[in-house]
Formats: sequence, C-alpha cells, structure tokens
Amino acid sequence: MTIRQNSGVMKTSDRKQREIKEREAKILECARPMFIEGGYNGLNMDRLTSMLEYSKGTIYNHFSCKEEIIITLAIQTLEKRLAMFEKAALFQGTSRERIAAIGTAAELFVKTYPDHFCVEQTIRLDSIWDKTSEARRKLMSNYEHRCIGIVGGIVRDGIARGDVHLGQNATPEEIVFGLWSLSVGGYSIITTSNSLGELGMSDPFNMVRRNYHRFLDGIQWQPLSTEVDYDAVFDRVSQEVFGNELPQIPV
Repeated sequence: MTIRQNSGVMKTSDRKQREIKEREAKILECARPMFIEGGYNGLNMDRLTSMLEYSKGTIYNHFSCKEEIIITLAIQTLEKRLAMFEKAALFQGTSRERIAAIGTAAELFVKTYPDHFCVEQTIRLDSIWDKTSEARRKLMSNYEHRCIGIVGGIVRDGIARGDVHLGQNATPEEIVFGLWSLSVGGYSIITTSNSLGELGMSDPFNMVRRNYHRFLDGIQWQPLSTEVDYDAVFDRVSQEVFGNELPQIPV
C-alpha cells in the first residue's frame, strides 16, 4: 500500500514538473519574437499575459521580471552553441583543422540562429545582467565556460602535438581570447550593421574566416593556410558535421 502511494506521489510530481516546463517553454516561445522585434522595451509582461492563457501571476511565478526571461532566452542560445561546438570538436583532422571546425560551428551558428545570437549579445548589458538571478547567471556562465573550454582543449592539444609553439610569455588562454574576440566581434558587427556592403565588405563572413586564419598563421599554427585549403575544410565540416543545420540557414 505504501509503495502504491509513493508511486502515485512520484507520478503527480513528475506531471507537475512537466506542466511547469511546458508553461515556461510557452512563455519563452511567445517572448522571443517580441524581444527580437521590439528589443528590451518591446518585451512587455502585460502583452505576454494577453497573448497567453496564463495570468500575470503565473508568468511571474516562472520569471520574476522580464530580465529573467531575457537571460533564459540567452541560456537557450548557449545550449545550442554548446551542442554545435561539441559536434565540431569531434571532427577528425589535425589540431588546426579541428580549431577551424570550431570556427565553422561559430559561423554557422550565427547564420542559423541570428535571433539567438542577438539575445546573447543583449544580455551582456549591465542594466539587464544586474537584474537577473544569481542562479541563472551561474547557469549561463557555466554554458559559456564549457564552450570556451572546448576551444581551450583544442589549443592545448595543438601545443602538445607540436603544431603550435607559444612564446615564453604567451598562454593558451591568450590564443583562446584572440579567437573569441575575432569571432564575436566580427559577428556582432555583421548582425548590427546595414552598411557593410557600402563600405566594400560584401562578404563579411568570409572576411572573418580569413582573418581567423591570418591570426592562426601569425602564431605559426601548423599546417599554415599556404599549405592547406581551409576553405575546403570549412566546406567539409559544413557538410559532414552540420549537414542537418545547413537547410535551416536563411537564404
């Protein structure tokens, strides 16, 4: 008799947890386009209430403020980025080809999920970040650290294999930061500027990719781009690793 009661309690608890997750998913699904279209001010709790069958109190039970919604959207973004980085890290090749595979993942992520990338950048504003809960900040930081950890692991693998030799004062973290700066900085410009074509930058994604390899050539990470066609590596990674994502990229 006790076992049946416990089983019933567990089933009820599981059902409640599932319902909570379903409500949260619906709130986020409704909030994302609202935030993308109207920005911070466009995300309005009253509008969310009118668009959903939930009361405002129910929404606040899940998210105490709209900043909590924004950071949760950013966490969803980092979940997708991490999944793509993990797939790219499994690409079979030299350490330089594997780091190029991560670069491919970063580019395809922005192309496939441009709205997610926008949310990820917005949450870094202090005015939003400071209003979020410590628990969600830690969760977001954890995903970010795992993404960076994948890159750092490949850098250290390249050093261990002798493919790249750092100077006396250089560190693997500096290489990671350099690659991170190039990609995030370049993609932030691409996704926020409407005048790149007028400035003669008709293929900015390709420019980011080439600057990526100029940086790697500069630190003498072997084999150099004069020896290997890394555009072909990009195509291989795109097809072999991310074939399922390619149809999702807007034309």
